[in-house]
Amino acid sequence: MITSSDRASRGERVDDAGPVVQEVIRENLNCEIIAHRVSPDCITTLKEHMIELSDRHKADLLITVGGTSLSPEDVTPEATRLVIDRIIPGMAEEMRRQTMSFSRQAMLTRALCGTRGNTLIINLPGAPDAAKYCLQSILDQLPNALMILQGKREVFELGGHSE
Repeated sequence: MITSSDRASRGERVDDAGPVVQEVIRENLNCEIIAHRVSPDCITTLKEHMIELSDRHKADLLITVGGTSLSPEDVTPEATRLVIDRIIPGMAEEMRRQTMSFSRQAMLTRALCGTRGNTLIINLPGAPDAAKYCLQSILDQLPNALMILQGKREVFELGGHSE
């Protein structure tokens, strides 16, 4: 997991969303959190952390928190775009769709979801409630996506069986 925040990386504020996301993961997924980086809003640094966690640590799931808004310093989607092999538009679309029922501002998020090798990368917003709602909106599909990505399950086409 990577939290993207200039102020949190300098110790000027507490990362509020990171612990919320970790709690949702621990309660709903059979996995452990192997690393949590707090990074400044810097494309190069974010990119390096993403490559480290996906390529060197072989993380199955890499979640970024923060840096997805319209502020000039918010660059997480740009860093993500540089490291992913394939984009998964449906996941980001579903996060926005579901979260808009709580806040119309959800349409302003630029979060991406994609893959790098066998790692699923998901951008979440930095506000704790928004991060939680976004993650919960796709949570049911994460185990399936990870199994498909790792070659452990066949892909079912539309109209076929769903699990």
